[in-house]
Amino acid sequence: MLDHETIRSFVKVAECCSFSRAAESLHKTSATISYRIKVLEEGIGTQLFLRTTRSVTLTPAGSYLLERCRQWLSWLDSMPGELKQINQGVEPRVDIVINNLLYNGDSVADLLAHLNVRYPFTTFHITRQVYMGVWDTLLNGDCHLAIGVSGRESLENSISILPLGKVEWVFVVAPQHPLAQGGETLSEEQLRWYPAVNIEDTAVHLAKRVAWLLPGQQEIKVADMNTKLQCHLRGVGIGFLPRTLCQPYLDSGELVARTLVNHRQSSPLSLAWSHERGGEVVKELVAMFERRDPLIQGFYSPLQTLDL
Repeated sequence: MLDHETIRSFVKVAECCSFSRAAESLHKTSATISYRIKVLEEGIGTQLFLRTTRSVTLTPAGSYLLERCRQWLSWLDSMPGELKQINQGVEPRVDIVINNLLYNGDSVADLLAHLNVRYPFTTFHITRQVYMGVWDTLLNGDCHLAIGVSGRESLENSISILPLGKVEWVFVVAPQHPLAQGGETLSEEQLRWYPAVNIEDTAVHLAKRVAWLLPGQQEIKVADMNTKLQCHLRGVGIGFLPRTLCQPYLDSGELVARTLVNHRQSSPLSLAWSHERGGEVVKELVAMFERRDPLIQGFYSPLQTLDL
C-alpha cells in the first residue's frame, strides 16, 4: 500500500489540495492519482482526505501520515549519502558532552557549522554536564567525546585523554559582604557563618562531588555558573569562581578577592574520547584540539596551560 509512488502521490495531493494539480505536477492523469489514493485509503481502512467539489483537505489521520511520509522521503533521498559515509568510517551520530566550565555557545555553534558541512549525514547531539557528570555521561552513556573531564588520567582503558589546561579558582565576595573587609587570611570559622553557593554535580552513576563546602556550612545550590556569579555579585553566599569569569568584576570593584587558609586548588581538565565508539568524526575533533584549531579556541578561554 505504501510503496514509493503511492507515498509521493499522497504527499503531492496533500501539498496541492487538488488531485488534478497533483496529477499535472507528477505527469499523471487525475484518474490514476485518484485511484491510487482510493486504494491506499481502502487498504489501511482510514480516510485520509475530505473531498468536496471545490477542495481536497486532509483528515487528522492524513495530516499525521503526511508528516511521516515527508520524513520517510527525506531519509530515502539522503540514504545513498549516509551509506557512503558509513562505509568511509563516519559515524551516523556523534554525542558530545561539554563541561559547564568550558561551555561556550558561540564555539559550539561554530564547531557544529563546520561539522555539518564536513559530515552532512551525521546527527550531532551536544549536552552540558557538571563535574563528575561529564565522566558519567562518557562512561555510562552513548557519548563519543567529552570536552572537559576532570583530571589528567583516564578512568577506563578504552578512553583516551588529552590534557587541555586547568581552571584557576578565586574566592570572591561582594564589596558589601561582611567578609570583604580586612586584609587578613580568612579562617574556616569565619567562613562557616555564610552559605556557600554551588552548582550541583550532575553525575548519576558515579559519586557526586561538592566543589567547596565546609562541615556544618549551609549550601545554596544553583543551576549554572552565571546564576552562581549573580549570587556572588548580590552578596548571596560565598565561594569560588573561575579566574577568567570573575576577573572583570574584580577589576571593576564589583567583587573582592580574599585569601583563605585552605585555598581551593586549580582544576585540571582534559579532552576524553572512546576508542570503541569513535570514528572519523571523533578523530577529526581530537586532531582539532591537538593543533588548537581556531574553531575550538573558545573552549580554552577559561583555562590556563597545564604544567606537564
